[in-house]
Amino acid sequence: MWRVLLVEDQPIVRQGLKVILEQDENITVTHQAENGREAIGILEKHLIDFIMMDIRMPEMNGIEATRKIKKQWPNIKILILTTFNDDEYALNALKEGANGFLLKTSEPRKLIEAVYSCMNGGLTIHDEVAAKVMPRLLQSTNKPQMAIELTPKEIAITRLIGEGKTNKEIAEEVFLSIGTVKNYLTTILQKIGLRDRTQLAIYAVKYDIGN
Repeated sequence: MWRVLLVEDQPIVRQGLKVILEQDENITVTHQAENGREAIGILEKHLIDFIMMDIRMPEMNGIEATRKIKKQWPNIKILILTTFNDDEYALNALKEGANGFLLKTSEPRKLIEAVYSCMNGGLTIHDEVAAKVMPRLLQSTNKPQMAIELTPKEIAITRLIGEGKTNKEIAEEVFLSIGTVKNYLTTILQKIGLRDRTQLAIYAVKYDIGN
């Protein structure tokens, strides 16, 4: 059972999300918060697996909260859910370590699918947002520095992470166990000097890894 924290300043929206998410037997909304500061207070006292969080909130917004949470609790998955189809918001959220970015216009089933994707190591980005964000990530013509030497297998895994694949999907494609894929991911992050797979996904797209 995944323990979910909803961070949203509108109570009626929080209750609606709770109803939607708890339709799935593997999801339970254990806590709710009105802003990022309150969310951090909850994390200091309770175990949480997944956070669904708005961006514009009083006291501490979703971008700042994501940065602080990922620094202190890097294993917690964070999905940004917002009304604002703004590529700057999306880019900043992903750079701070968010595991996904969806709009509140998403279908209910998409929210549940996003939880599963994030918890399984995937990167979920709303189609409308991805259409604006990906071209910006691809603007750079720089290639990775030759000093960073990745093996062919590491390059293949990095490329698949850039495509938003889960560990299970990567394992099936490169004919490895999920545990081995996780070990490769740890090694790749250490080599490149990145914090998590979200940063690696952005890196892979920006530098056109594997192509």
